[in-house]
Amino acid sequence: MADMRSFLEAVTAWAAGGPSDLPRELAARVSVRAAVLLEGQSDAAAVSALAASRGRNLAAEGVCVLPMGGAMSVGRFARLLGPPGLGLRLTGLCDEAERGYYARGLERAGAAQQGFFVCAADLEDELIRALGVTRVKELVRAEGDLRPLETFLRQPAQRGRTSQQQLRRFLGTKKGRKIHYGRVLVEALDPHRIPAPLDGLLSSL
Repeated sequence: MADMRSFLEAVTAWAAGGPSDLPRELAARVSVRAAVLLEGQSDAAAVSALAASRGRNLAAEGVCVLPMGGAMSVGRFARLLGPPGLGLRLTGLCDEAERGYYARGLERAGAAQQGFFVCAADLEDELIRALGVTRVKELVRAEGDLRPLETFLRQPAQRGRTSQQQLRRFLGTKKGRKIHYGRVLVEALDPHRIPAPLDGLLSSL
């Protein structure tokens, strides 16, 4: 039975040089209408967690949440999924520093840029600011990561950085940690304090 996961896997294989027949077939069978282009798995975890908190099933709505493996892949995926390819509506998140990659990639694919939402530094930074440093540290403790955080904070490289900067760095120090906290931080948010880029993305779908 075709599902959104099958479509995502087929598109990923297509982007790596595989055939286009299967993703085209699955797009029709699954009724895909939009693709959310995200830099990585942690962004996808956050988007999925916020959607779930609002009682939404994006896959059932025909929305493919696609972590691209880096901002420089946006042009390739925009060509495959946007006007030159499957003709899906494209949206997503990007970091301020990567805005240029997105602008050029979307322009070359003939896709609209206004559907993309920009995070000041990255999504983790947005989430930490929305929750506050104290609350994030409470969540780190609850997840059993307080000792690794304390060890990390004693490193000389962390001196002179703000607490927010330190927490942001910490989330990226272990494989899988950013993905895990992408969900944890979103689930802890007050519904009225959702970071604007994330809220704008979900509201646009």
